[in-house]
Amino acid sequence: MSEREIPEQYLEGYDRILTEVAATGRRLTRDELASRRALGEQAAEAGYGLRSLVIAHLAAARGAWPDRGEDAADALAAVQQAVDAFAEGYERAQRLAVRQEEAARREFIDDLLYGRSDLGRLAERAERFGLRLSHEHAVAVARGPVAYEEGDPVPRQVERALITRFGNRSILLTTKDGRLLCIAPGHQQDVLTHFAKQAHAATDGGQVAVGRPQPGPGGVVQSYEEALNALEIAERLGMDDPVLRASDLLVYPVLARDRQAMADLVHNTLGPLTEARGGAEPLLDTLTAYFDSGCVAAEAARRLSLSVRALTYRLERIHRLTGADPGDPAHRYMLQTAVIGARLLDWPHSAAA
Repeated sequence: MSEREIPEQYLEGYDRILTEVAATGRRLTRDELASRRALGEQAAEAGYGLRSLVIAHLAAARGAWPDRGEDAADALAAVQQAVDAFAEGYERAQRLAVRQEEAARREFIDDLLYGRSDLGRLAERAERFGLRLSHEHAVAVARGPVAYEEGDPVPRQVERALITRFGNRSILLTTKDGRLLCIAPGHQQDVLTHFAKQAHAATDGGQVAVGRPQPGPGGVVQSYEEALNALEIAERLGMDDPVLRASDLLVYPVLARDRQAMADLVHNTLGPLTEARGGAEPLLDTLTAYFDSGCVAAEAARRLSLSVRALTYRLERIHRLTGADPGDPAHRYMLQTAVIGARLLDWPHSAAA
């Protein structure tokens, strides 16, 4: 577009202005400057390149150049004013176009992640941003110590790293609710793995969750929700893994699906711990460390900064209060499931509330 011949309409009145300024030495009037800005906006909207437009102005200035040498300074000043006003209008139109594009992109992302738009129309809009929603897609979500917006240094750093590595592979990077998102075709797991690595580093150790690949226009929403759920589960269970995969955490949504049944299990199994001196939390922490360490007392004691004797005493105390022995395989599954449920339900804090 920048090499097309510039129509004379974008230079309308320019030679007259130069001729008058050269003859009188006056500056451009407010209306003349406004007309130059308006023409600059129109040229930008028509798709002409700024470089070609400036060249056209300089060529027109050469044609209208005054014959008397003493008028050259005034003429140059007029050229400067006219071209500056024209470029200002051009840049204003460009900024407006960028803002409109950003608004359209944000609206599309919101509709995509919340499933608020007609799926057929959504699929059409997606192609504009490089996504083919008829295929499988997976979503990775990264959270850091602070909230991020598009245009911030961290999202730009991660985006540069992915573009450098993969180029344009139908990848969409954005932010949502202060988190970084990467939407990629489901079969390109290397893209999401690299995103997780770069996002973890750029966010100073932030955590990344990757949803499973899901098909169809609604697949992006499903994968996104899986990634969010994985982050929530990790927060409740105290998981500090840098990368979480929803496919590895499927047992937790299953356990939490019947919330009332889980609450009953927690209350009936662990409720007696609230009668212990100091409340239920120290004993719940003991069970958590014991199960997380593979029921190895020495490792659990190390994690809790206790002696093995003190840990053993706590386990015996739990046995006396609940009637379930953590060391007995017959009781272990029920206790461990109840402990997971307590962490998912934020018990005993939720019970107190």
